[in-house]
Amino acid sequence: VQLAESGGGSVQPGGSLKLACAASGFSLSDCGLGWYRQSPGKERELVSSIRIDGTTTYADSVKGRFIISRDFSRDDVKGTLYLQLNNLKTEDTAVYYCAGLRRNELTCIPKFWGQGTQISVSP
Repeated sequence: VQLAESGGGSVQPGGSLKLACAASGFSLSDCGLGWYRQSPGKERELVSSIRIDGTTTYADSVKGRFIISRDFSRDDVKGTLYLQLNNLKTEDTAVYYCAGLRRNELTCIPKFWGQGTQISVSP
């Protein structure tokens, strides 16, 4: 299993970045993939997810600013997950992780993790 994020960096408030996560070595479950983030002193939180059927979810704090998308092979074993981050705010500063999700009864939980990429938003 490989999940490798790229695209992090430093940006001023109001700026944009696009993250990519190259994924391979596992088949997508119906839960799909997700982007999480973790700020110092805070728990890791789900930012956005995209299910195998294309359904997307967003945390309230990023709705209207972030866009998740994916580009996967037909058999869903290799591809790239993206997160377009627009109108960035200082509170978006965090390490961003992509994750392969798996079903746990009625919920989807992260099973595979990338190494993370840092985004810093400051004036």
